[in-house]
Amino acid sequence: MLSEKEKIDTLTHLVIELNLVRDLDILMEHILSQARRFVNADAGSIYIAEEDTLKFTYTQNDTLQKRLAKGEKLIYTTFSLPINEQSMAGFVAATARLLNVPDVYKIAPTEPYRFSKEYDKASQYTTCSALTIPLKSARGVLLGILQIINAQDEAGRVVAFSEKDEKMMIHFASIAAVALERAQMTRAIILRMIRMAGLHDPKETGAHVNRVGGFAVEIYEKWALKRNLQQKEIDTNRDILRMAAMLHDVGKVAISDIILKKPGRFNRDEFEIMKQHTLLGAQLFLGGQSAYDDAAAKVALTHHERWDGNGYPGYVDIQTGEPVPGHLDPEGLPLGKKGEDIPLFGRIVALADVYDALSSNRIYKEAWDEPEVLATIEKEAGYHFDPELVEIFFSSIDMIKSIQNRYKENDKNFKPKSNSQLS
Repeated sequence: MLSEKEKIDTLTHLVIELNLVRDLDILMEHILSQARRFVNADAGSIYIAEEDTLKFTYTQNDTLQKRLAKGEKLIYTTFSLPINEQSMAGFVAATARLLNVPDVYKIAPTEPYRFSKEYDKASQYTTCSALTIPLKSARGVLLGILQIINAQDEAGRVVAFSEKDEKMMIHFASIAAVALERAQMTRAIILRMIRMAGLHDPKETGAHVNRVGGFAVEIYEKWALKRNLQQKEIDTNRDILRMAAMLHDVGKVAISDIILKKPGRFNRDEFEIMKQHTLLGAQLFLGGQSAYDDAAAKVALTHHERWDGNGYPGYVDIQTGEPVPGHLDPEGLPLGKKGEDIPLFGRIVALADVYDALSSNRIYKEAWDEPEVLATIEKEAGYHFDPELVEIFFSSIDMIKSIQNRYKENDKNFKPKSNSQLS
């Protein structure tokens, strides 16, 4: 439990810490963790404002987490609330006022808002005190809602949030909102790049790349924990990988529509052109000034390599696209990279991308049945995929499916066309 001096000292470092995080999802995790730490709260959630609704986006709960086996994560579903005064989060969003409720089960009947007991019933958790704070930009635009639950005293007993807690969280929210707005802008820029590629390739959607990014981070985290890496290093790499994974196919923006939208299978020459999206994507990040650029280049270049060496583009000079001497097949083409010669992030995104491609509707195919998808992933361990990563993937399947449900496609107008091939 932080002292008042520690809280003030921590606030001064918070601006730097939060602004080091680029990815929106990972930033929300940091914001919620820090907010709960400041007021010693057992649980909390973040809602993101989307037009006239609030989307329940991220949650943490220490009590529920302790019920899980070591290494497991809390799985939750997302939902939306209208911005009105009927719920606590909606009330704060509608009025832009902080709301401190000592006991949600004793809200006065004269108040317009109510607490929904369904979550407590479903999770066998008891919510008592709740502090709900608006997250607003410097221009006063509502970005979202931060809600922290069940303040605890030094003995671990649930107590009401104090006036000091309110003041501290108002300062915290103003700092967090700046970082949140920046991360939302970064995510928007990435998704615009994806939409540019999507003008050529209909399967490059925001939902697809968000799923691939989420899967990749989940796989990486378990890989890193197996190796007892420091949490600080894990957090940094999760942030880098999340954005690099989202940009894995951005090089398709430079591939002709004639190739990308061909309804049938590619001939050899067409496939050679298609394969260039890996190199073209990597070249977009040449001369980068950060670890994000370096990781994005590696992922773009290597996410179609295979563990058995039969992938592409293989050993090529990223700047010129020319084959690397000494790494040529009998026809003079670049040999594929093999095993751990493929960068870790590329191996992870290869698995995440194929799983999502097989599991999702595409303009040229329907989603495969889940058992068929999982059997294919298992069969390709040691051939297409790093076998250790496949093992980690299966150990994380419940969280993988949760991420899949969080970022669903809009398939209302889906009409499968003739078969093509995954690329």
